[in-house]
Amino acid sequence: MSTLSTATKIKSYWLDRFGIDNLTIQESDKETLSSGQVRVKMHAASLNYRDLLIIKGLYDPKVLSAGGLIPLSDGAGEVVEVAANVRRFKVGDKVAAIFLQDWLAGECTYEMAGSALGSTISGVLANFKVFNENGLVHLPKNYSHEQGATLPCAAITAWRALVIAGKLRAGDTVLVQGTGGVSIFALQFAKMSGAKVIVTSSSDEKLAKAQKLGADFLINYKKTPDWETKAREITEGRGVDHIIEVGGANTLSKSFKATRMGGVISIIGILSGIETGINLLPVLMKNLHLQGIFVGSRTMFESMNKAIMANNLFPVIDKVFPFNEVKQALYYLESGQHFGKVVIRID
Repeated sequence: MSTLSTATKIKSYWLDRFGIDNLTIQESDKETLSSGQVRVKMHAASLNYRDLLIIKGLYDPKVLSAGGLIPLSDGAGEVVEVAANVRRFKVGDKVAAIFLQDWLAGECTYEMAGSALGSTISGVLANFKVFNENGLVHLPKNYSHEQGATLPCAAITAWRALVIAGKLRAGDTVLVQGTGGVSIFALQFAKMSGAKVIVTSSSDEKLAKAQKLGADFLINYKKTPDWETKAREITEGRGVDHIIEVGGANTLSKSFKATRMGGVISIIGILSGIETGINLLPVLMKNLHLQGIFVGSRTMFESMNKAIMANNLFPVIDKVFPFNEVKQALYYLESGQHFGKVVIRID
């Protein structure tokens, strides 16, 4: 079944040389659906720091080895065509793509990790995209496409870090570094779960916005560079239960000091680099739990969506750019001005 004209063209952004300014728009004929496939009219995509690294050639230089790719991993849209044997979706359904197209449940394998949209598989920055039906989830009810596009990477990463792997409990204290997409979702999920939240940022304006979302304690790390000491003071010397670690090399040692005995540090970002000569003794002596978080499975995504609907939670979108301003959107993300998610509307 299809609502598409046979003359419909696919319009997408294409990257065959690294660099934001090397992104070009191309047109192609629509492909015929194979068994189990679904065609989605993409209405929105959201940006992640990973997308910026890929486009600039700082993530994996081999991503262009096949000659180029369509960038971006996170997108949402409407099902417009299904193959005859598709059972999970029908025409008209609002859907989002899962980040790792082959990670449906259980533990992630090397093979599943090789199914990432926007890198090993061409991404979602197009007006139409074909997926296997297993690589999609239904959007939460009452979500717009722009809101749904924020979920596949940032939201599921925060959800897995705190709820699935972190076993977050009411009354825990969570320290969130910064105010980007993952961090703001972590703030929202922590408050939804009854936790107390400390937010760090270099901007008082962004901290004020975080407070409106429910942040209990605010630390401007430019004014208070020893933020780890302040975090321990806030917790009366005990240390925080969870840290959303997005800084990387320059912040990890501070996270060690800020975390309680047996606390959890979820390593998600590498904003300050990946190489560090860090002292690992605190990990041993404090029995710290370090966990790298690389998104989550479709099953996790679906459980997160149930919690989102039950708690009437909506993402924080900083700015929406039109399809013809993708380059401007990427430069805006690179500037660090955003609070929450940056979204592309695909008309």
